[in-house]
Parts: sequence; C-alpha cells; structure tokens
Amino acid sequence: MPELDALLDGFRKGDRLALSKLLSRVANGDRIPNLPAAAKFSRIIAFTGSGGVGKSTLIGKLIELLRGQQLKVAVLACDPQSPLSGGALLGDRFRMPSRPEDDGVFIRSLAALSGRGALAEHLPTMVHLLEAFSFDVVIIETVGAGQGDTAASELADVVVLLLQPETGDDLQWEKAGVLEVADVIAIHKADLPGAEQTAAQVRAALDLPGLRPIPVVSVSAKTGAGVKELWTTISACNRRRDRQAESHRELVRLVMASVARRFDEALKGEKLNGIVDDWQAGRLTDEEASAAVLKALGR
Repeated sequence: MPELDALLDGFRKGDRLALSKLLSRVANGDRIPNLPAAAKFSRIIAFTGSGGVGKSTLIGKLIELLRGQQLKVAVLACDPQSPLSGGALLGDRFRMPSRPEDDGVFIRSLAALSGRGALAEHLPTMVHLLEAFSFDVVIIETVGAGQGDTAASELADVVVLLLQPETGDDLQWEKAGVLEVADVIAIHKADLPGAEQTAAQVRAALDLPGLRPIPVVSVSAKTGAGVKELWTTISACNRRRDRQAESHRELVRLVMASVARRFDEALKGEKLNGIVDDWQAGRLTDEEASAAVLKALGR
C-alpha cells in the first residue's frame, strides 16, 4: 500500500500525474480506500447522441469558452470497446483542445463495454476523484449509442442531447426516449441546410400536454455560433444532484445502483454459476437462490 499512499498524498497536493494514476486504478477495478472528500460539488454535464453528431468537437469549443471564464474543466470521454477484440480507439480527445501547460483542463478517454448504458465502468468513482481535485465542471461524453441512453441521467446534473439536421422525425425521437432523458437539446451543425426545420420538428415534438419544458438550442462548433447560448442554457438548468437536500428515496436509489454494479462484477467473474445452475434445475427455490446469491456476495 505504500505506493497507493504516495499517490493519495500527491493527489491531495494537486499532482495531476497522481490523479491520472488513480483514475487508471479505478478503471481497472481497483478499490481505493480512504478516497479524498470533495471540497465542492462540480457541475456534472453529460453529452449524448448518436455517433457522428459531433459531441467531441462541440465539447472542445465549450472547453475554450469555460477556460475563458477561468473555470477548471475535466472530461471523461467514453469510447466503445469492441466485443471481439476488446480494444477501443480512445480518439475522442484528439477533437478537443490539447494544452499540456494548462492545468485547468484534464481530458481522459475511457473504454466502455456494450450494454453498460454507453458509459465506462466505475465512472461514479472517477467523477468523485475529479470533484475532489476541485474541477468546476466535469463533462461526460457517452459512446454515442443513441438517444435512448439513460444511464447518464443517473450520474449527471444535466444531460445534453445532440441532434443534427435530418436525423429523424418527431415520432422517431419519441420512440428513442429522447423526451425522458434530455435536459437540453442541442441541434448541432446548425450551419447545415435543414437545421431550422429540425429544430422546429423537435420543438413540435416537445409541445405535448404533460411534458416538462426542454430548451432547444441551435449550435455550430464549426462557426462557434450558439456555443455561449448553450452554456447559458446548461447553467440555468436545475441540478439533479443536490446532496444537501437529497431525499431518503434518492439515497436508496444510489445504494441500489452501487449494489447492481457489484452484482455485475460477481456475474462477470462467474462466481455465481453454481447457484444459477441449481436454480435453473429446480434444486433451489427463488427465495433460496436469492439468499445464496446474497451470501456469496457477502463473502
């Protein structure tokens, strides 16, 4: 543990290399005891949307704007991992500003397995580390599996859904669950033909009884138009994560999410195969199988 203690000591002193190494340990599934507490709550923003919509490029423009306001920004860019080779390109950060001398920007690419809600594993712990490192804004970029990704909404304060011109009609968006996930909808590549029509279609889809109001912003990373307006809109959104006022129900939800992740780890490690076999063969009742699983997880 001396190496870990040294990393934690460096982390507390603001050593970015120590931060990077701790993130690597967390990404590999290592448990970090005595994690430093967050001095403040960062604003956590998730960007989601289908592949090719320009999430990384727009995030890069947003970083430039936030650094101009002297805000420290960290980005966790989730990249899809191949189910065959297990590899991931991890190239999202190349579309973002790279300034090694700027301590106010930290960008980390992460591999995300399919079926993980378009997010990398152990992401909550990584976000905690970035908050404890005193970043003002933490941006999460999903892999772009589609508009229906809801896992990001459980972690972020604000979810921004990116659409681009001529990507579908209002019926398609409703089927994809966009109205339930997004806090802000950004029509990206607004300099292309059809952008105004797409924005109008989205607003029409949102103009239904019983739906909460969701702002729609047109933005173009290519021209820079609308980037400032997008940040103003994001800043005006209510935060999901207000731990000082979180209800008992919300805390229970956080605990259940943690338990679900541990179940996934146990299943992935094939520790429960014997119990599953006995349950499928009828040698264990549902109640007995559940008790056996909980006992196994306890060990």
